[in-house]
Amino acid sequence: MMSWIQRWAMGLIAVMSLSVSIDVADDSVLPAVEAEQRGPVEIVKKQTHPVLFRQKRDWIWNSFYVEEEKPAPIAYKIGQLKSSQRVDVKSFKIEGEGANTIFTVDHKGDLFVTRSLDREEKNSYHLNATMFDGNNKLIEGSGEFVVQVTDINDNTPVFPRTYNGSIMERSTIGTKVVEVRATDADDPSTANGELRYSLTQGEDVSAFQIDSVTGVISCKTNTLDRETKSQYVVVVRAQDMRGMASGSTSTTSVTITITDTNDNIASFTRKTYELHVPEDHTLNEKIGTLDVEDRDQIQNKEPTFIIPNENSKVFIIELGPNKDGNLMLKQALDFETTSSYTFTVQVGENLKNLRFPADNVNSAVTTAQVNIKVLDVDEAPLFSMPTYTFTVVEERVVNNFGTVTARDPDRANKSIRYSILDKNCPISIHPFTGQLSTVKTLDRELEATHMFQVKAQEEPSGLETFVIVNIIVQDINDNKPELTVDEIIVCENDLTDTVMGTLRATDKDDQTAHFSFSLDSESSNFSVRDYGNSTADILVKQGPFSLDDPKDYSVDVRISDGGRPAQTSVTKLAIKMCRCDARRIPTHCKAGARRMGVSVHALIAILLCILTILVIVILFVMRKRYQKDSLASMKNSGEIHEQLVTYDEEGGGEMDTNGYDVSILSSACHDGSLLRHPDRHPHPSLYAMVQKPPHLAQPTACKGDMAVMIEVKKDEADHDRDGFPYDTLHIYGYEGPESLAGSLSSLGSSSTGSNLDYDFLNDWGPRFRTLAELYGVDAPDYYHQY
Repeated sequence: MMSWIQRWAMGLIAVMSLSVSIDVADDSVLPAVEAEQRGPVEIVKKQTHPVLFRQKRDWIWNSFYVEEEKPAPIAYKIGQLKSSQRVDVKSFKIEGEGANTIFTVDHKGDLFVTRSLDREEKNSYHLNATMFDGNNKLIEGSGEFVVQVTDINDNTPVFPRTYNGSIMERSTIGTKVVEVRATDADDPSTANGELRYSLTQGEDVSAFQIDSVTGVISCKTNTLDRETKSQYVVVVRAQDMRGMASGSTSTTSVTITITDTNDNIASFTRKTYELHVPEDHTLNEKIGTLDVEDRDQIQNKEPTFIIPNENSKVFIIELGPNKDGNLMLKQALDFETTSSYTFTVQVGENLKNLRFPADNVNSAVTTAQVNIKVLDVDEAPLFSMPTYTFTVVEERVVNNFGTVTARDPDRANKSIRYSILDKNCPISIHPFTGQLSTVKTLDRELEATHMFQVKAQEEPSGLETFVIVNIIVQDINDNKPELTVDEIIVCENDLTDTVMGTLRATDKDDQTAHFSFSLDSESSNFSVRDYGNSTADILVKQGPFSLDDPKDYSVDVRISDGGRPAQTSVTKLAIKMCRCDARRIPTHCKAGARRMGVSVHALIAILLCILTILVIVILFVMRKRYQKDSLASMKNSGEIHEQLVTYDEEGGGEMDTNGYDVSILSSACHDGSLLRHPDRHPHPSLYAMVQKPPHLAQPTACKGDMAVMIEVKKDEADHDRDGFPYDTLHIYGYEGPESLAGSLSSLGSSSTGSNLDYDFLNDWGPRFRTLAELYGVDAPDYYHQY
C-alpha cells in the first residue's frame, strides 16, 4: 500500500514539473506571437504508457500575414502551426473564418492560402487550431490565431459629391471658400490611403489656393470683382501615397460664385428726360420713369433722388420695382396757370451701405434735366371748397343762409348751373347764384342735420361736379318741459312738510334748461318746494288723510324751463292714498277712480248710433206684429189658398185626393157656396171675383178658371212681402225636371194655352187615376164628377 502511494506522488510531481520548449522557425523574419494554455492533457502515444500524468502545453504561432490581391494559382504557404509537444505522429485541425476553404493545413502544421484576398473586403480572419496524435487523441486543445491581410495601393481616391462655393467680391486674402474631401478605400494608416490635394494649372488658379492636407480652398487675392467676373471654375486633384508620383490620382471641378456687394453707384442713362402730362393727371400716380444704371445686383441698387427748389412741392420721385426713379405728381397741375416745368434731378447712393469706394465714381452720371409739358384738357367745374357746412335756425323759413360756388377752371370760363339731386330735400338752391334757402321750416328735434349733394354743371350740358353740403339745424327753445316723476303716494299718518317725492323734468331742446317748479293752483293739502337746481320736492301741507275718504288727490304742477323765450307746461300729478308702516312703505292703497274723458263730438256720435238702433228695433217689432196679424186673419179665412198652403209637399198621388176636400174645388164652379160660413151673409167667392173671358162661360170653363185663380195667387205671392210662401208651389214647380211627365203640381200648370196631353196618366196605375180624371178627360166628364 505504501509503495503505491509513493509511486502516485512521484508521478504527480513529474506531471507538474513538465515544461514545453519553444522552437522558432528559421524562415520567419517577423516577430513571434506567444500564447499559453495550461490544462490537464492525457498523453497517449503509440507506445503504451501505463501511467497518466499532467503536463504543461504551449502553442507556438508564427505571425501570419497575407498580401492582398496576391494571385494563388496554387496554394502557397504563409506559416506553420507549432506546439512544444514532442509527438512523432500528429495531425492538425483548423476551424473558423475561411477554414478548410481559404486556408488549409497539412500534417506538418503548414498553413496555406488557396486564393487571392482583398483587404478592402476583409482585412483579417480569425481561426482556431487543435492537434491530435496518431491515435486521433487530442494533444493540444483549441488555440486561436489571426491571419492579417496586408494592404497594397490598389484603390484610387474618390470625391463623394460635387462641390460648389461662393465668396463675396473684394474679400480679403485667406477667406475660406469651400472645403473638399476625397476618400480612398486603402488602409488609411499606410501611405496607400494618405491623400494630398492640389489645384491643376489654369487661368482661375491665380485667384485661389488649396490646403494640400485639409482640402480647404481659400482666396489668395483681394481684388475679386463680380462686375468683371462673377464665376470661377477650379479643378482639384487628390493623390494617395502622400502625393508621390507613384500614387493614384482623381480630380473634380469646383464652381466658385462671386457674390455682389454695393461697390457701384447709380448713374442716369440719359442727361435729359422729356415728359408730357395732362393737367387732370391723378395725384400720387406715376408721370414717367427716370431710368438709372447700377452695375450692382438689384438688392444692392439703392439710389436716392433729389428734386431741388420749389418743384419738389409739385413732384416727387419714388423707387420702382427695378429701383428706377418713378416721377409722381404731388400737387394738381393747371395748364392755365403753368404750362411747363423744367428742373434738375440728382441721383446718389446710400453711403451707409456703400462698403468700398465705388468703382464708377468718376464715370457715373449723377445729374439729369427733366422737362415736363402740361397738356390742356376740358376740366369739370371746381368748387371753392371740398365740402360746405351751414347753420340754419329751426322753425323758420330762411332765404339765402349760404352760397355754394363753383367755377370753370378752363380758359373758356363757362357759366355754371346748380341743382340739388334729392327731390325731397328741404333746401333749395338758386340755379345760377348757388344761394341756399329753406323750402320749409326745419325741426331739430326730428332731424338735427341734413346732408345732400349739389351738382355744378357747365352750361349748357357740359361736365359736372358734385359736392357734399351739410346743414346743421340750430336749436331754439320751442319745446315745453315734461314732468318726470315716480309714483307719488301720501300716507294716512303723514305729517306736515313730509316729503312725498322729488319732481324732475326733461326738455327735448338742445339748450341747457333750468327748470323751476310750482303749483298752478293753490292746494290745501300739498305744496311744492323748489330747490333752484332743476329739482323740487312735493310735500304734505295739511292732513288728515284716510282711505275711507272717497276723494282722489292730485295737484297741477307748473314747470318753466328758463329759456328765451321761456316755455312752461302744466301737468296734473295724481297722488295715491295709501296706508303705510313706520318706514313709510305702503301696505295698502286705495284704488284710484277711473275717469274717461269723452269729447262732445264723440258723445253726439254715440247718441246718434243709439237712436238709429232704437228705430231699427221698433220697425222690426212692428213688422213682426203685422206679420202675426196677417197670419191670424188667414187662419180665420175659409178661402182655398189656406188649403193650398197645407197641401202635402211631396205630391202623394191618390193620397192627395184623400187628404184634400175635393168639394171645395166643386164650389169654385158653383160660385164658392161651400166656403160660406153658416152665420154670415152670402158673398161671392174669391174665385168668382176673377174676371173670366167670354169663352170660359161654358161649363167646360171650370178647369180654366182654376188655372186663372192659381196664376193670380202666384202673382200675389210674388209681390206680397208679408205673405207666407207657398211651399207646395215652389216644390212642384221644380221637382222632376228630367221626368217625361214634368211637374204634376196643379199649381204650376195652366189649362189655357197649354198643348200638353195628360191622357197618358191613365196608364200609370190607380195612384194617378184622380189626376188623370182632372187633367186628361173631357170637360163634360169632369163636371159629371161633381
